[in-house]
Amino acid sequence: QVKLVESGGGLVQPGESLRLSCAASGSIRGYAMGWYLQAPGKQREWVGTIPSPYVGTVFYADSVKGRFTISRDDAKNEVHLYMNNLKPEDTAVYYCAARSSIFGSSSPTAYDSWGQGTQVTVSS
Repeated sequence: QVKLVESGGGLVQPGESLRLSCAASGSIRGYAMGWYLQAPGKQREWVGTIPSPYVGTVFYADSVKGRFTISRDDAKNEVHLYMNNLKPEDTAVYYCAARSSIFGSSSPTAYDSWGQGTQVTVSS
């Protein structure tokens, strides 16, 4: 299993953008990578998943589709979450997750490794 560390969270105003990064301790080749968020008092919620390269397309939760983009750099063992037009309801701790499969999944139980999370706060 790889260890994951997220970074890039912070406080932004509505409408602004933020890029989160997830650094893996080892190779992410062969792993599908996911992003989740957890708002205070709520369950962890799927944001999106990027499969291994050439396997399929990235897919996103409806709540972030068109605003968030996930990319991966297997050479650097990194995954990024680009968040545009942020809204107050996007405020949450964001987690990166790795699944030892080339195929993505929206189910959190499909993932083997999780990062510690990074806080994103959207407020004016």
